[in-house]
Amino acid sequence: MTTKTSELLAVAAPGTVAVVQGISDDQLDLPTPCPEYTVRGLLNHLFDVVVNFQALARRGEADWSGKTDHVTEGWRDRFAAEAVRLVEAWSDPAALEGVSPGMGLPQETVGDMALIDLTVHGWDLARATAQRIEVEPVVLAAGHAFMDRMGETGQRMGAFGEPVPTASDAADLDRLLGRTGRDPAWTP
Repeated sequence: MTTKTSELLAVAAPGTVAVVQGISDDQLDLPTPCPEYTVRGLLNHLFDVVVNFQALARRGEADWSGKTDHVTEGWRDRFAAEAVRLVEAWSDPAALEGVSPGMGLPQETVGDMALIDLTVHGWDLARATAQRIEVEPVVLAAGHAFMDRMGETGQRMGAFGEPVPTASDAADLDRLLGRTGRDPAWTP
């Protein structure tokens, strides 16, 4: 069975997985568009995202405090497997019902958070490691809808930086990146 959330995650995940698999070991110390993270740090954060959002889909507890280094033997394949599990976790229609006990938000919003993290951090890693990532229009539309609803709240909570202005004719991805506090023209 699938849900709208799992379908969107299934569209977004392969691009991010491809970027992760394209990162070489000599790129792990490079800076990223997230100033607080190197590539290794952002990979570790993204591992935590895909694992914790699986738990949140099942109304479990998420642990954001861990500082585990997931970038160990076989990390690329483990990330791919966890991304598949993320999609599967959000495939259960019950995952979208009610309010998240761990986040205090509607479960559908929590699923959208997983999508925006997977998408935007995929771009962060792609940009930091000189790769390309294609984001499908349906994922971009969902990302903009999420930012319409939750952008200001996310900014107040520190999840997003100050919006970066983009040109009125900017691509949808660039506009989404700007809304999350990223400079679409960022280079290492």
